[in-house]
Amino acid sequence: MSVLRIGNASGFYGDRFDAVREMLTGGPLDVLTGDYLAELTMLILGRDRLKDPDAGYARTFLRQMEECLGLAHERGVRIVANAGGLNPAGLADAVRALADRLGIPVRVAHVEGDDLTAAHPGALAAHAYLGGFGIAACLREGADVVVTGRVTDAALVTGPAVAHFGWEPTEHDRLAGAVVAGHLLECGAQVTGGNYAFFREGDVRRPGFPLAEVHADGSCVLTKHDGTGGFVDVGTVTAQLLYETGGARYAGPDVTARLDTVRLTQEGPDRVRVDGVRGEAPPPTLKVGVNRLGGFRNEVAFVLTGLDIEAKAALVRAQMEPALGAVADVRWDLVRTDRPDAPTEETASALLRLVVRDADQRAVGRALSGAAVELALAGYPGFHVSAPPGKGSPYGVFEAARVPQDAVDHVAVLHDGRRVPVAPAKDTAVLEAVPEPPLPQPLPPGPVRRAPLGLVAGARSGDKGGDANVGVWVRTDRAWRWLAHQLTVDRFRELIPEARDLPVTRHVLPGLRALNFVVEGLLGEGVAAQARFDPQAKALGEWLRARHLDIPEELL
Repeated sequence: MSVLRIGNASGFYGDRFDAVREMLTGGPLDVLTGDYLAELTMLILGRDRLKDPDAGYARTFLRQMEECLGLAHERGVRIVANAGGLNPAGLADAVRALADRLGIPVRVAHVEGDDLTAAHPGALAAHAYLGGFGIAACLREGADVVVTGRVTDAALVTGPAVAHFGWEPTEHDRLAGAVVAGHLLECGAQVTGGNYAFFREGDVRRPGFPLAEVHADGSCVLTKHDGTGGFVDVGTVTAQLLYETGGARYAGPDVTARLDTVRLTQEGPDRVRVDGVRGEAPPPTLKVGVNRLGGFRNEVAFVLTGLDIEAKAALVRAQMEPALGAVADVRWDLVRTDRPDAPTEETASALLRLVVRDADQRAVGRALSGAAVELALAGYPGFHVSAPPGKGSPYGVFEAARVPQDAVDHVAVLHDGRRVPVAPAKDTAVLEAVPEPPLPQPLPPGPVRRAPLGLVAGARSGDKGGDANVGVWVRTDRAWRWLAHQLTVDRFRELIPEARDLPVTRHVLPGLRALNFVVEGLLGEGVAAQARFDPQAKALGEWLRARHLDIPEELL
């Protein structure tokens, strides 16, 4: 059967608005997907729904459809997006109303069944991660637009592939290939040079959005429209493969993809073939993302300039202590951005960040702001703050739960109102870790030089709830022989001191010349809790690349 060309136009709620038009006009497509959901987004949409029961979906998508729905219809491109968030039925109705108003004859369907909030008392939103077979059912019945709630990001690709090629739930290798393609597309420009460790190797001022040419056997070619910015090579694809993953088994509701079987081949400029992916039966349970309101949070950054930085910080802490005695969670961080004999006042200054959290908004609001402001004429010399503290804002807590596959009512709601039940996976397997593969022979002894890891290795990092992952890869076999033996868990903890007292697991992926580290608990209660300076661990990999260690001179 023909190749299925699936593009992406959104990696998150707030991504480049005109990407939909760019993808529809830049070249041929069969399906255009949009990923709008993340753990933090579900919390934001949940708070929206508290104010308006008819809200709960990504309104940006509706505005994009107002501009481009007619264009998609003219070009025969079907739209699949998870922009429905907490209210996919509401978004589907809104798209139908929009199409009627514009006079565009499109059939709109949606997928539901992910909402398990009622089963989690006290949760703002609790949603199971559904697979792609509900999307496939909508497309098979002629839908031009399919909107979903919480599905896995990869389901936006597996659904169209299943509908197009007629795959059965037991065709695990083909499904796994589509899952890998979906994982590569889900973050938009992050696979076309965005957020890329070696970004100076191409023009990434405005990376184009990616597309995958999916084949009937589950393999694909990852590419982008001709003439768009950025670049696609084995490195950018490797980086995205490692993003927010863990071990060799990448589990989802439809299939478990074996990341240790992925083969990447540079087929031509901006074209990377992805094949060899093996699949296994999915686990018997589905992941459920549970978002709760955790309390209230406030922050103030004191600017410390010039001499006696440590003594000034100690004075502030002593002066603020009486106002913080009753606060549940208090965190101080002294960020030494100052330099001696600095040529500007800003480079002579350090920041002392105070973050407070409590169930009582008053404890982190007026009490904190009043105490900080009252020091304006009674504090350390040069006292000022980067911004005045506010009244305290709510923060969220994310946790992951699991439910049996048959605990959800996965339903495809067609354009004519018919409801098609989607059966859970029957062939399942409990997820187990893959034994560590044999390591390559280490490099022979030779001269070394103290240098940053990033001179020879790329990295990409991200978050999953309160855990962080850092994928590290190299581009030559000899560099792999060094990295595999050098970057152990103990060495990782040395280079990332925040991880010294936390569980760290190293996963070895020889086919990608990569190591993937998962650090449990680094992000506390998740991104919405903002317990860390970099709450989503986006730059954790770049910090690791900046750390120095002894590197063989032949690799430098």
